[in-house]
Amino acid sequence: MMQYEDRSKTVDRAEGDSSSAEILQWDDVVRLARHGNPLPPRRVEKTEAQWRALLTDEQFRVTRLKGTERAHSSDMCRLFDPGQYQCLCCDTVLFDAARKYQSHSGWPSFTQPVAPGVVAYHRDGSYDMNRIETTCNVCDAHLGHVFPDGPEPSGLRFCINALSLRKAKG
Repeated sequence: MMQYEDRSKTVDRAEGDSSSAEILQWDDVVRLARHGNPLPPRRVEKTEAQWRALLTDEQFRVTRLKGTERAHSSDMCRLFDPGQYQCLCCDTVLFDAARKYQSHSGWPSFTQPVAPGVVAYHRDGSYDMNRIETTCNVCDAHLGHVFPDGPEPSGLRFCINALSLRKAKG
């Protein structure tokens, strides 16, 4: 059973439930942002001092303080080698290069996370905008935002700060 946090209760969903096998769509993202995210497979929690000791100042600003790196500041936008991308803070695998595409936005872009439950979705009204923030569901690192202007079949664009990711070894 996969558990989903509903902000008012916990809901169990069978692992074989077809909703977990389908491609994530914009309506799914909005529902998760409004009503709760899947419970993570594990949790990583550290104090601010522990995070500061592990991360550079810029990595800390982006991942822990919800910052945004400058557009086009990373070579990761142009790299499409096979492999997976992990959360910089906790090493959770979040995205696969097979679902990465060139969005010309200035940030690495993906159409889907690798699995349900690794990314969390939150309503973000900062800067007088109506967006959905993405965070690592394991350690709460700020990743970026998701938008409904990506390619088919999902139509999603996960616009992710390169400073929030690392390419998995192997």
